[in-house]
Amino acid sequence: MYNFDVEMPTSIADAVAAMGKEDAQALGGGQTLIPTLKQRLASPSVLVSLSGIPEMKGVCKNDDGLLCVGGATTHATVARDAAASFPGLAGLASHIGDPAVRNRGTIGGSLANNDPAACYPAAALGAGATIVTNNREIAADDYFQGMFTTDLEEGEIITEVRFPIPEASSYQKFLQPASRFALVGVFVAKFADGVRVAVTGASNDGVFRWAEAEAALSANFAPEALDGLSADSEDMINDLHGTAAYRAHIVGVMTKRAVAAAG
Repeated sequence: MYNFDVEMPTSIADAVAAMGKEDAQALGGGQTLIPTLKQRLASPSVLVSLSGIPEMKGVCKNDDGLLCVGGATTHATVARDAAASFPGLAGLASHIGDPAVRNRGTIGGSLANNDPAACYPAAALGAGATIVTNNREIAADDYFQGMFTTDLEEGEIITEVRFPIPEASSYQKFLQPASRFALVGVFVAKFADGVRVAVTGASNDGVFRWAEAEAALSANFAPEALDGLSADSEDMINDLHGTAAYRAHIVGVMTKRAVAAAG
């Protein structure tokens, strides 16, 4: 590690001001950033901790019936407080990492980092969420732009994530045992006007929607509707944990399991 300053703002306005300092970096739960600093892969001069901002914490429904999750809300809080209204999201949060990770890691930090094997990007894209920042609102379909790449601008902070609540949903993860990240994770959400399917962990381009599965499931929301379909392996990750063809196969398996679990 090396020397750096730490700012502890208590409001979004103070956080935005602190982020204006030279080489400032937002710090959520630190589950990605701290290991990155230890490996000297990043060298910010100022860390701006978002954990002390009350308006960025908590889970609630707004007047439009959307589930609103503060950007600094931990995975454990989402798992507990979203269980009644959005069990698919709560189930996803309850299986991220281990208890230590779930009690420190935040939804905003996960979405800002956009790790290609992270779970929350699948929920945000699969549910058609809106990512709210200190400056604007970004539709999930526009937010994710490739591996570790998002539409966030420099100094922009995720303050809230707004989820439409589906009629049925489930997230199924085939995890890599050592890291507990998704080797393949699939989030399925059924709405009145159709089905959305988002896949994480599998593609070199990060989280993506599986359009062919969405069309099939919108016509018939049942596992057998996916018979004969297979995800395209061309852009799948090919590494020591699994070939591209293997990951493409697992995408189909996990999607069927998600549909069955969602009912």
